[in-house]
Amino acid sequence: MPARPAARRAAVLGAPIAHSLSPVLHRTAYAELDLEGWTYDRFEVDEKGLPGFFETRGPEWAGLSLTMPLKRAVIPLLDGISETAASVDAVNTVVFSEDGRRTGDNTDIPGMVAALREHGIDKVESAAVLGAGATASSALAALARVCSGEVTAYVRSEVRAAEMRQWAERLDVAVRIADWDDAERALNAPLVVSTTPAGVTDTLARAVPERPTALFDVLYDPWPTVLAARWSAYGGAVVSGLDLLVHQAVLQVEQMTGCSPAPLEAMRKAGERALAAR
Repeated sequence: MPARPAARRAAVLGAPIAHSLSPVLHRTAYAELDLEGWTYDRFEVDEKGLPGFFETRGPEWAGLSLTMPLKRAVIPLLDGISETAASVDAVNTVVFSEDGRRTGDNTDIPGMVAALREHGIDKVESAAVLGAGATASSALAALARVCSGEVTAYVRSEVRAAEMRQWAERLDVAVRIADWDDAERALNAPLVVSTTPAGVTDTLARAVPERPTALFDVLYDPWPTVLAARWSAYGGAVVSGLDLLVHQAVLQVEQMTGCSPAPLEAMRKAGERALAAR
């Protein structure tokens, strides 16, 4: 049996951060992997406080998970970032090497792809994206790997439309922009990816078709969303935000600890219990 890595520290940063399930997932992984002495905490850190936080990290640190609003703010503080992170200008994972090098990656994108594939969604001819916020760029990057045709993005403003066009060109994804007022039409797509905040898609639930295909709703709390509940009731496949969270956390654990594979099912069950207790 290979030697276990020496005890180190990791944490999730963001603002706000109290809601994060990352400590539950990572600590479960450490226990399952028998990583004695490894710790994973959460810290409320905003963009202003991020440089100072980095300056005080010593050699005992293995890595960091980052949530909003830090995914782009962290990039200038790093020694390098992966091609995946560079494709969307967003880092959600920082790994500290033994020589002090700090490397950024984005596990949201492969996490989305893995969550879809776990539900049997390997390739679709077209897709629809609801919303155009920060998560939408990662959704487009994931769809570049699973969607062979056009992606229709339903947005609320011309500013958001322009942003989605820029991401589409950068990621080499064929995107058509549609007005949010027509968002009910999105529900007939072979794959619907909802990237909107809680409550935004509730009114769309009434338009779920009798035989829906696949919905990927990136929210996990509250869960199920009104749209996901109706979708599931009609027999459609539903991929949840918890699926995404667990798959991206698995990749983070493997990168930070060097132990593979990370215990996906144990992490998922721990996440489910934590959500049920809220």
